[in-house]
Amino acid sequence: MHALSLKNQFQFVWNVSHWNAMKPALYHGHLAFVDFAQFGVSQRPLYINLIRKPLDRLVSYYYFLRHGDNFRPHLIRRKHGNKMSFDECVKLRQADCDPENMWLQIPFFCGHAAECWIPGNEWALAEAKKNLVNHYFLVGVTEELGDFIKLLEVALPSFFHGASLHYETSNRSHLRRTSQKVDPLPETVAQIQKSHVWKMENELYVYALEQFHYAKKRTLTTKDGGMADKNQQFMYEKIRPK
Repeated sequence: MHALSLKNQFQFVWNVSHWNAMKPALYHGHLAFVDFAQFGVSQRPLYINLIRKPLDRLVSYYYFLRHGDNFRPHLIRRKHGNKMSFDECVKLRQADCDPENMWLQIPFFCGHAAECWIPGNEWALAEAKKNLVNHYFLVGVTEELGDFIKLLEVALPSFFHGASLHYETSNRSHLRRTSQKVDPLPETVAQIQKSHVWKMENELYVYALEQFHYAKKRTLTTKDGGMADKNQQFMYEKIRPK
């Protein structure tokens, strides 16, 4: 469930904040942004997220509903047997390829306000950007997943020490790859990119990418053909009292 009821939001915030026996902890799931301060708690989590180009996500999900992925290849998906390509779907203006289906990353960052879930809502985009830069420790992009993992490893070593090496050597970097996915034709891409929702979702993606590149520039350096920590870049000149 992407959006929680008010009761469930409170329960989630209370559990995460007060479950001291299970700290430190890392919670993973598909959940719209919840502002912990709204519920009167002093402890707040470090939000981390990973986003994708909006059209790539839509195309991937379209074929996933029909053919699944290589993680559970024998599972029958909801649209199993439907042979219509994404290009044909767009040409026929079918519901599964409606550009409004791309309205997903904006509401996730926007949160639980009613406006967040209205496709094309300008306030929702502004709120998503504000939350991304003010409340998220790091937001990466799938196209630069290796650098995202390296940044996490450098910034939060207690959680992610050795993550980059594991990612590079475990042969599990594409554990779930959508089956029989076909890239859309240029004319299909052009048609989708005319939509207001795509323009807004892409604006959020570009904004997140800019923030990610800035964090990477300030944190990592190129070394021996890879990325490495720049190490401490500040010092304490005076400490009072002695």
